[in-house]
Amino acid sequence: MTDTTAFDPPFAAAIPLRPGLRRILAPNPSPMTWRGTNTYLLGTRALAVIDPGPDDPAHLDAILDALDPGQSISHILVTHAHLDHSPLAPILSEATGAPVYAYGDALAGRSDAMQALAESGMLQGGEGIDTAFRPDHCLTDGQIVQGDGWQIQALWTPGHMGNHMCFDWQGQVLCGDLVMGWASSLVSPPDGDLSDFMTSCRRLLAQGATTLHPGHGAPIYDPVERIRWLINHRETRESSILHALKAGPATPHELARAIYTDTPARLMPAATRNVLAHLIDMSGKSIITTDGALHAEARFQLSKQAEQN
Repeated sequence: MTDTTAFDPPFAAAIPLRPGLRRILAPNPSPMTWRGTNTYLLGTRALAVIDPGPDDPAHLDAILDALDPGQSISHILVTHAHLDHSPLAPILSEATGAPVYAYGDALAGRSDAMQALAESGMLQGGEGIDTAFRPDHCLTDGQIVQGDGWQIQALWTPGHMGNHMCFDWQGQVLCGDLVMGWASSLVSPPDGDLSDFMTSCRRLLAQGATTLHPGHGAPIYDPVERIRWLINHRETRESSILHALKAGPATPHELARAIYTDTPARLMPAATRNVLAHLIDMSGKSIITTDGALHAEARFQLSKQAEQN
């Protein structure tokens, strides 16, 4: 497994990762972003910036200061529209003239199930969503984006968020928040969808990446091991939820407290949203049911089918 404990680079410095790829750490550390958001610079002349990051003037200066003589920015790519990844994109675009590329706005790619839940008004979410985000160009799944001496393939990988994309550059995959080495990704309905998340993880596993460059934390040099761990982690979490429900109906918060016994209090809201994502996924498979409408405070119980298994 990739060792992530030593990852503590300075803010603002453009760190070379391999020829043609550098990383700048944004100064926005938090329990959800760890050391901060990773912004990537791809190319040697006309560059692509991947995930410009939060609306922070100091980080904007760091990106522009990283340009060597003769270099410019020709493309701005965004993995997804969370506030720690996308708000600087239009500001950087205005400063450089480079257009912004992404799958779509903050609501793009949302599954039918999540859209129905959002429209019902019974499932509040939207933690950290950049609702103002609008790309200049919407990318399709598998589309090739070409620049000056580089090209990447855009992969639509919903789950953490509906408009999430990964970008594959010669087997080096800039994977946003789909896979990270220091933590599992938050899946918070209705913007996150666990069914989509698991599908996207399996797709990335089949992509055959040699290295993953996540939105937060260190590069992952053993992608197969890490993605398999993440899939197994989610499957184990589902088993834990089902085991807890054998004791009787419970809310997502009650289940989170029973399962995430070592989680700090400040992270329990995120843990509860992860549990809710599992519950919604299992409800769709008729493994569990609710005592009424599906919402964040509903009480869930095993279905008769699950009780018999």
